[in-house]
Amino acid sequence: MNRAQLGTALRALRQASGKEAKAVARSAVMSASKLSKIETAKVAPSVADVERILTAIGVSDEVKAEYLEVVRAAATETTAWRLIRRMGVHKAQQQTRALEAQMALLRLFQPALIPGLLQTPEYIRAILSRHDLGEDVLTRTISARIERQQALYDSSKKLKFVITENALRWRIVSAARMAEQVDRLVSLSRLPSIDIRIVPLAARQRDIANHAFVIRDDRTVTVETVHAEIVVTDPRDVALYVQKFEGFAAMALSGDVMRAMLEAIRDELLREQETG
Repeated sequence: MNRAQLGTALRALRQASGKEAKAVARSAVMSASKLSKIETAKVAPSVADVERILTAIGVSDEVKAEYLEVVRAAATETTAWRLIRRMGVHKAQQQTRALEAQMALLRLFQPALIPGLLQTPEYIRAILSRHDLGEDVLTRTISARIERQQALYDSSKKLKFVITENALRWRIVSAARMAEQVDRLVSLSRLPSIDIRIVPLAARQRDIANHAFVIRDDRTVTVETVHAEIVVTDPRDVALYVQKFEGFAAMALSGDVMRAMLEAIRDELLREQETG
């Protein structure tokens, strides 16, 4: 199925459902113009686009799986950050939230930063302030990221995070704010649907922590590079990321041992703040 055939099929499914294009576009977190361009083959949709459209239309799981398998034949998609900024970083957050609403399992590896779903508002602002956003866009993007964090309290989902100790010590915010951030990790780690693990710096490493990545339901992997966001959908490539994640998870600290480590780092940060 080529782009034109896919667009025609999506339009036919929407029309058969009796739903108007505007309503489908709104539910799919995209503009009506973009939906029209996808249906008329003027724009190549991503896997995430097609999944959101099919969900908005309300097709069966069997039909959805059939169409997504076709779309995943285009194994890797790359979107430059400049294009994401042009679209609106807050809109990208909303699209990510729509994806996370549909998933059942998330596995996230982060060697450099606290994962977005686990960040405090102060940490979020510090991260996003690097992107030269206007104050209005910055505020909306922070709000959108905080809204995404509702997924943390959805008991139907399983969220697994593997973070390196380095991410806990990288000073994105002040020592006092980092202590608050670390304390938040301790609290969230007690939620039944969340598994947070820390890879200690002292552990003997058998793999390389190249970059952050997110695996959703063994179907897609999102990788953030310096210049772009890359979405991987080929099952063979997804399997490589699953293997890498599980390898780090197996050697990471978890449960009470992990929490004891976090509390020790938090206390170090508080002492530094008191003597600074």
